[in-house]
Order: sequence, then structure tokens, then C-alpha cells
Amino acid sequence: MADIAGGRLAQDLSPKVGSLIRARRRQQQMTLQMLGEAARTSVGYLSQIERDQATPSLGTLAQIARALGVGVDYFIAAPSVENAFSRSEDRRRFSIDGTSIVYERITTEFPGNMLSAFIMTVPPGYRSETVSHEGEELLYVLSGEITQRLGQDEMVMKAGDALHFRGNQPHAWSNHTALPARLLWTGTLELFQSITASRVLPDADKKPERQPALSTSKPKEDQS
Repeated sequence: MADIAGGRLAQDLSPKVGSLIRARRRQQQMTLQMLGEAARTSVGYLSQIERDQATPSLGTLAQIARALGVGVDYFIAAPSVENAFSRSEDRRRFSIDGTSIVYERITTEFPGNMLSAFIMTVPPGYRSETVSHEGEELLYVLSGEITQRLGQDEMVMKAGDALHFRGNQPHAWSNHTALPARLLWTGTLELFQSITASRVLPDADKKPERQPALSTSKPKEDQS
């Protein structure tokens, strides 16, 4: 797993996502097959996630959480936002355990709100898995470049480029360059709700390491 600005300490302070998913699944008396069907995710990939051999994207984690009847914040802790106004220098940065993407939340919570928005710093070499889900997404590239795949189309997005699409189209993206990319992501996915900080990153000057490619091996599937 990649370390980011004290990531080793952060890993010690927060539990692994995989073990929490497994515990919740067993609490709900669900097999991997049942969870895979409900979350529209392959059993093999779920097994890798539960063994912490693969890290789900936010979209995939939202699908898994929904299938398990909880919010994403059940598995992740992130900064709470007390006010609708935030200054750039005051926003707290965080990451999900096991991933090298750094997030800054720029939306707040109020009854009935539907939008989530984050500034994301994506390290060189990062690749997401292909996902589809309910809701909408809007990507705007602040700096750097990413390669975005949407359905059968593939496009290179540079600074100033934007893409708005329905989440039910299969999509994935990657940073194909040698430099970090900085993105504004906005969507209607329910990602973080009523959350507190755990993997807060104290040093904004340190760059995240390269994200390792997901394992292509097929581990023995856990149907328990």
C-alpha cells in the first residue's frame, strides 16, 4: 500500500476497509455471491477487496455500502465539515486506507443535500477499475492530465477540460503521465455523511507514491 505524508501512521490509526466489509457482510449473513449480486461487483474482485489485495474506488465502495445497508462512512473516516465556507489553506486533506489519492472535501452537509464534491490529487500511474452506478458525475481537470474511459470512448483530459455523465455508463480513468493530476470531482453519489477525521494528511508538500497495479491473480473465493 502506498504511503502518503505519514501514511504508515495513518494506516495504524484506521482499520482496513476489507476487514470491515467482511465483518459487516457476515453480520448480515450474506455470502460473497449475494453481496456481489447486490453490489453489481464480481465475487473474485470482492474477495480481493476483503483480503486487502485490491482497493475499491469511491463508486464501488458506495455500491458495496448500499448493498450492506450502511453509508460509506461506516468503512471510512474523513474530515467533518462544520461550515459551508472553507478557505483553501484551512481544508484538511485525507485519503482512503490503501489508496494513494488525496482528497479535499469542498461540500458540506445539510438536510436534503445531494451533491458531494472533492478536489482530488491523483499520483502518476494510478488506474481505477471500471465501474457503473446510479447518479451523475462531473469531472473538471485543474492541472495535469488524465485518461478517461466512458463506455466505448476514451479521451485525454487536460487542464480546463470537463466531463459530465451518467454514472450508469461503465467508466474508468487513469493518470498516464509522470506528474500528479489535480481534479475537481462532483457527483450525486452518497459518499461521506456525518464523518470524523482519521487519515488526515498533515503535510501538503509531500507527493503521494505511485499506486501499484491491482493484482491479476485469482485468489480462492471466500463464500462464507
